[in-house]
Amino acid sequence: MEITLIIIAVFAGLAAGYGFNIYISKKKEKDAEDTSRKMIEEAKKEASNIIADAHLEAKEIIFAAKSQSDTEAKERLKEVSAAEKRIHQREEMFDNKLALLDKREQEVKKSEQSLSDKSRHVEAMKIEVETLHKEQIAKLEQISGMDSKQAKKELMDSLESEARHEAAKLLKQIADEAEAEADKKAKRILATAIQRYSADVVSARTVSVVNLPGEEMKGRIIGREGRNIRSIEAVTGVDLIIDDTPDAVILSSFDPIKREIARLSLETLVIDGRIHPTRIEEVVEKVTKEINDGIWESGQQATFEVGVHGISPELIKHVGRLKYRTSFSQNVFQHSLEVAHLCGIIAAELGVNQKIAKRIGLLHDIGKAVDHEVEGSHAIIGAEIAKRYGESSKVVEAIASHHNEAPISSVYGFLVQAADSVSAARPGARREMLENYIKRLTDLENIASSFDGVSKAYAVQAGREVRVMVDVDKISDEDADLLAKDLTKQIEEKLTYPGQIRVVVIRETRAVQYAK
Repeated sequence: MEITLIIIAVFAGLAAGYGFNIYISKKKEKDAEDTSRKMIEEAKKEASNIIADAHLEAKEIIFAAKSQSDTEAKERLKEVSAAEKRIHQREEMFDNKLALLDKREQEVKKSEQSLSDKSRHVEAMKIEVETLHKEQIAKLEQISGMDSKQAKKELMDSLESEARHEAAKLLKQIADEAEAEADKKAKRILATAIQRYSADVVSARTVSVVNLPGEEMKGRIIGREGRNIRSIEAVTGVDLIIDDTPDAVILSSFDPIKREIARLSLETLVIDGRIHPTRIEEVVEKVTKEINDGIWESGQQATFEVGVHGISPELIKHVGRLKYRTSFSQNVFQHSLEVAHLCGIIAAELGVNQKIAKRIGLLHDIGKAVDHEVEGSHAIIGAEIAKRYGESSKVVEAIASHHNEAPISSVYGFLVQAADSVSAARPGARREMLENYIKRLTDLENIASSFDGVSKAYAVQAGREVRVMVDVDKISDEDADLLAKDLTKQIEEKLTYPGQIRVVVIRETRAVQYAK
C-alpha cells in the first residue's frame, strides 16, 4: 500500500513538474515573442532611420557631383573656346602665308622671266665681246708683231720677275725679323766668351832642326861607314838630312812624335858625346819612355784644367799626343783647351750642361792624334775613337758634326762649331802657306765674279771678307740680297777655309758731272 502511495506520489510529482515546465516554457515563449516583437519594431525604426539618412546622404552626394560636374563642364567649355580661338587664329595665319606665298610665286615667275631675258642678252653680249676680243688680239698682234703665244711668254716673264722681286722682299723681311734677336744674342754670347777667355798668340812650333856645336859633330853622327846615322834612322823611324847647312842637322818625319823623340835623342847624344849604336838604342829608349810619360801627364793635366772626369785612359793618351800635333802652325793641344774653355763659357750663357760642352770641346779634334794612320777625316775618326772608348752619344755626334760632315743633332754640335771657329780665327792663331793663302783669295774673287750682274769683286780682310760690286741696271735691291745668299752657298760648297767669310754685296748709284 505504501509502495503504491509512493508510486502515485512520484507520478503526481512528475505530472506536476511537467505541467510547471510547460507553464514556464509557454511563459518564456511569450516573453520571447514580446522581446522579438520589440526588437523587430526597433529594427524597423532603425532601418527607417538608416534609409532616411542614406536618402539624405545620397542627395548630398548627387548635389556635390552635380556641382563638380557643372564646374568641370564650365572649365572644359572655356578650354574648348580657347582651342577654337587658337585654331581660328592659325587658320588666319595660314591664309596670310598662303596669300604671301602666292604673291612671292608671282614675283619669282616675273624674276625668272627677267633673268631669262637678261641671260639671252648676256649671251648676245658675250658673243659680241668674244668677237671684239678676237679683233683686238688680231690688231695687237699686227701692231706688236708678236703672236699670242709670244705675248703670253712675255707676260709670264714679266710676272716671274715681279714675283721674284716680291719673294726677295718677303724673304729679306722674314730673315731680318728672325735674325734680329738671334744675331744680337749670338754676338753677346760670343763677345762674352772671347772677353772671358784670353790666350797668347801662337808663336812656337815643333822644331825639326838640331843645332850642332861644330861641323866635326856631323862626322860623328854619321859614324864609320854610316853605321851611326843608319842606327838612328832605324831606331827612331826618322830621316836625318845632313847637308851644307852649317852646324845643323835636319830631321824629316811625318809623325811629329817620332820627330820629337829623334830630336831629343840626338840632342842628348850630342851633349853626351858618346855616339855609337848601343848608346843610340839606350838613349832612344829612355827618351821614348820620357815622351810617353809626358804624353800621359799632358793628357791628365788637360782633363784637370778643363774639369772633366771619367775619360778613358786611352783617350787621355790621345789628348796628350795632340801636344805634338799642329794645324796651320796652331798647336792642336792648346787649340783643344781653348775650345773646351770657350764651350764651357758659351754653354753657361745658353743655360746648357757645361761639363758635357767642355768634354766635347776637349775631345773634338781627338782624331788628329791618329788621322795620319787611319783613312778619313779627323772629325769622323775622332767620333769613332770616342765611341770606342765609351763616350756618350751626345759627345760622339757633336765631334762627328763639328765640320758638317755629319748631321747636327743637338745644341752641342752648334756650340762646338762656334767655339772651334773662334779659337781658329782669332788673330795669331794660325799661319798658312803663302801659296794657299793667295789661291784662296783668287778663288773667292773668281766665284764672286762668276755671277751675272757682278761688275767687280775683291777679297779683303785676309780672305775673311769678299766685297762684290754689282751693276745697278741688272741687280735690284732685292736681287742683291738673293745674290749674297747664292754667293755664300757657292763659297761653302767649293772652298775650304778656317773660320767664316763675310759676303758684302754693294749696289750704289753715282751721278757724275764735270764743270768746264
